[in-house]
Amino acid sequence: MAMLFPAVPVLAEAPGAPADEAVRPAGSVAEAADLIETLKARLLSGPSATAVLEAWCAERGLAQEPRLVARRVGAPDKPLSEAQMRRLALAPGEAVRYRRVRLTCGSHVLSEADNWYVPGRLTPAMNAALAESDTPFGRVVRPLDPSRRNLGVRAIWQPASGRRPGPEDPLFSVEAVLSTGDGTPFCEVAETYQGAVLGRR
Repeated sequence: MAMLFPAVPVLAEAPGAPADEAVRPAGSVAEAADLIETLKARLLSGPSATAVLEAWCAERGLAQEPRLVARRVGAPDKPLSEAQMRRLALAPGEAVRYRRVRLTCGSHVLSEADNWYVPGRLTPAMNAALAESDTPFGRVVRPLDPSRRNLGVRAIWQPASGRRPGPEDPLFSVEAVLSTGDGTPFCEVAETYQGAVLGRR
């Protein structure tokens, strides 16, 4: 059964205010908190953040074509920690690649993600797509029938602030390990979701 999302009301302009200013409804902070919890629950229960975000983008009307694009971010490689190496069950000398992206839907940056993956556990075509295209990781590795084991979730934005988050405000972060259908881990991700995911209807 499809989950119903609480609608976020369109902001009304204040009488006599400039056209680019708006009055936020009193319930907007609570409604933002509800939306965040709904998205978080979907991400934590789904096998693919890409699929969840594309469905969310369509439901929230964030873009005419609700399709995610992974914009590469130029950043130095982040070395794996000892714990990450153990979680990925790396063999001595086994290669790991690092990819940092901003996941966008239309003009909205929905999340930023650090991604460590083991190229030897992917196909040559998958490795080429990750190196040369803006295709999201989840779409590239879909043929592996991946499962997702959540390591932790951390709230960043707090309703107690009394302020509805802006599009660039971080909301929460999720860390997870992705494994193939036979249980072989091949990727670890650290994702930070931003206020742009809330959108407006």
